[in-house]
Amino acid sequence: MSPSGTIMSYIFRMQEKPALRPSVAVGEALRGVARDILAEARAAIEDSTKSDADAVHDFRRAMKRWRALLRLVEPFLGEEARRLRDEARDLAHALTGARNAQSALDALADLEKHGLALSARSVAGLRQRIDGIREAAETTLNADMRLRLGSALDQAAIVVERWPLHTLTFDDVADQLTRFYRDARRMIPTHWPDTDAEELHELRKRVVIHRYQIDIIEPLWPRFVKMWSGEAQRLRDRLGKHQDMLMLASLTGPHQPLARWRSRLRVESGAHQLCQGNSAAGHRAREREHDGGAADRDPPCRRGSR
Repeated sequence: MSPSGTIMSYIFRMQEKPALRPSVAVGEALRGVARDILAEARAAIEDSTKSDADAVHDFRRAMKRWRALLRLVEPFLGEEARRLRDEARDLAHALTGARNAQSALDALADLEKHGLALSARSVAGLRQRIDGIREAAETTLNADMRLRLGSALDQAAIVVERWPLHTLTFDDVADQLTRFYRDARRMIPTHWPDTDAEELHELRKRVVIHRYQIDIIEPLWPRFVKMWSGEAQRLRDRLGKHQDMLMLASLTGPHQPLARWRSRLRVESGAHQLCQGNSAAGHRAREREHDGGAADRDPPCRRGSR
């Protein structure tokens, strides 16, 4: 926005991914990122070639990006950003549907790679049983739901154009990136196998936030940020596998649909092995760091600006 109150908009070139760039005002760059995320979400629900499952997956992924951005700009936008973030959370939850059963299927596939005390026929029967649970919980992306999602995206797009970001500086953004990065580092366990599921779930949420936020500065340090983002994604994936394993374990509990397979699946052992892998990954990450305390180390935006 110019001093006269006129909205000034930078249009990113086709080959440019909206992000912070030296040639673009910080506020306009962030507005461009917001537009890109909302366009991604809209494409997910309007692409007629996508299956409902793929459309839901892609929309939920866009909402994770959206919420991560809203957390970043919330100190500068106040209650409006918080309201949009809550709405995005509710929209994503409305589409959760079969996610828990899909997590169990993913965990079963991981267990198969490490050997199962089950015949191929038993595994097929187990997979069929979980598939039945997933299909029963499937969220139908019908016309009404698509209309609801589209309307929410329309309203968000209107609000984005009014965001008062013209005074925002790179230091403002760097402070926020550093804050969320340190939040994630503080949650890294000292002994992974003794960490409870809720703590690991909270850590994964912080990693997801950081993973999407750090992409905003990729054009400023392309190679380094790609490496950094890749490490965050690997930790996110491993924590996700652990969460999948716990979801499968919950379905094998007493009086649960998969109770009769519990002893042969050895789900807890699989989850424990994943925790050991997380510990090794965390240790390697710490070895790559060589300055300051764990909670005080900075992300690339601060290292590059020193």
